[in-house]
Amino acid sequence: MSQIEIRRLALVGVILLSLSPAASAGDRQLRTEFVVKAPLQEAWKAWTTSQGLESFFAPHCRIDPRVDGELEIWFTPDAPPGQRGAEGQMVMQVLEGKRLAFTWNAPPTIPTLRDQKTLVTIDFEPLGAGLTRIRFAHLGWGRGEDWDQALEYFDGAWRIVVLPRFKHALEAGPIQPGKTPQLPPISDSLLVRD
Repeated sequence: MSQIEIRRLALVGVILLSLSPAASAGDRQLRTEFVVKAPLQEAWKAWTTSQGLESFFAPHCRIDPRVDGELEIWFTPDAPPGQRGAEGQMVMQVLEGKRLAFTWNAPPTIPTLRDQKTLVTIDFEPLGAGLTRIRFAHLGWGRGEDWDQALEYFDGAWRIVVLPRFKHALEAGPIQPGKTPQLPPISDSLLVRD
């Protein structure tokens, strides 16, 4: 069995755990849920098209929204390969209009974890009246000082930057490069421990 197949099986296990409300004891997870004032299809399109991702996430985004499809989110497109952002990520699960799951890696500032993959899941639930509930989870954290640093980094990045920008893009319009508004965090912390 190749390394890619082994990693894919491990990530499938994480997906299955994420489907259970009581993930395995002792797991650390980043989780939140919130409502956006947008119909389900608009929220879904924001996460599953390159143009949608670029409206809130980063200046260069590419997604092939199918299982094993590529996902790249480049925060600094002019940086050398390996330093641009989330490079070489993979879509792991697509349930049309319901769930998107993809791999994610640590930022270049934590090089020891750069090649390790975690899993992000985003669940979409239509609420009617042009509202959509979003359930976000980031799973698959290891143990140790570098993992603690990555967990803290993403607790801030998702709740202070990415998710508020996603909400803003749907409710008030795309984020303009160089003109990011001050937005309230989605929550005080996304960290959940069993």
